[in-house]
Formats: sequence, C-alpha cells, structure tokens
Amino acid sequence: MRSMIDNKKLKPKPIVRFKKKCMFCKEDIVIDYKDLSLLTRFINVKGRITSRRINGNCAKHQRKLAKEIKRARFLALIPYVAK
Repeated sequence: MRSMIDNKKLKPKPIVRFKKKCMFCKEDIVIDYKDLSLLTRFINVKGRITSRRINGNCAKHQRKLAKEIKRARFLALIPYVAK
C-alpha cells in the first residue's frame, strides 16, 4: 500500500503552455507612429519596449513595431522613460 502512494507523489504534473499568436498577422492592423493607443500597449511601465517573447509578436512585426515606437519617441509623442 505504501509503495502505491509513493509512486503517485513522484509523478510530476504536465505543464501546459500555449504559443501566443501575433495579433498583427491575425488581423489587418497597420502599425503607424501616430496610433499612440496601439504603441503604448507594447511599452512597459518603465517605458521600455516589451520583447516579442512576452507580447507574442512575430519577428517581422516586432521589428516594425520597435521602429514606429522609436519614431514616435523622436517626435515627442511618447516619452523615452517613465515619470
């Protein structure tokens, strides 16, 4: 009886992870430096651009997103750092 209980404790639970899909590939969303509500979704509290591992973008759209965020920062539409 004791060996059956010990065997149940040794089995680890499987970790279920899902891959995030790029929202720009799924929907026809245009990344533009003037769309501040879209750009601020991909900036964290400190003002940094979130990585694609966290936000789930593909490499192509992450590069485009970073370029447009930097362009909006240069034009003073978005702050470089948090307050």
